[in-house]
Amino acid sequence: MLRTIRWFIYFWYSLIALIPDMKKAKKLDEQGDIAKKDQLVSKNASNWAKALVELTDTKVNVIGEDNIPKDEAVLFVSNHQGNFDIPILLGFINKPKAFVAKEELRKMPLLRTWMEYMNCIFLNRSNNRESVKAIKQGIENLKQGYSMVIFPEGTRSKDGKLGEFKPGALKLATKSKVRIVPVTINGSKDIMEKGSFIIKPADVEVIISKPVEIPEGMDKDTKSLAENIKNIIKENLK
Repeated sequence: MLRTIRWFIYFWYSLIALIPDMKKAKKLDEQGDIAKKDQLVSKNASNWAKALVELTDTKVNVIGEDNIPKDEAVLFVSNHQGNFDIPILLGFINKPKAFVAKEELRKMPLLRTWMEYMNCIFLNRSNNRESVKAIKQGIENLKQGYSMVIFPEGTRSKDGKLGEFKPGALKLATKSKVRIVPVTINGSKDIMEKGSFIIKPADVEVIISKPVEIPEGMDKDTKSLAENIKNIIKENLK
């Protein structure tokens, strides 16, 4: 319980402590110095996320990071085991990235602003029009060179097993023509079990597979592509 209390205190205290850098990012954005803004935001986001994971006393082992293309935007497609998947991918994979996140995160002050500066998009699954609008923005972000992460299961797995992939999620890649990097996360569900706020240490393994090219004509039918990516992720799931 002490670990959990310490973590939540740090979560909010650190966000408040980062307000000066948030203001600096806003100023750079207003001045049109996007490169410096992106660099500042990426550095702060990565360091903050890594600290959040380390505070849980969790050990993270990343395998296959050399499979990530360095000088191009990619769509990371990952399984979704727990609440810590985002900070794990953000803090332990050395490539700037934004997330397709659930709409509820938009309600969190300070965190919302940082996510907006990262070019994250918020998906409202109960509003089809807003969902389509968000996906279009994500496609545009990828075209502009911003890598993104999506969890095509749409929700966290309670037992760690892989759920069904929503094929429409991969339109981010087929419409932007970026390569897909499959990611398998093992063990993150043990940090905070679904339905609980208690934080426990865990051993987490992140396996990054080789990038997948988008076949010609796949922009109209993503079902087989989704099945292919799912199988790659499933092969590394423990």
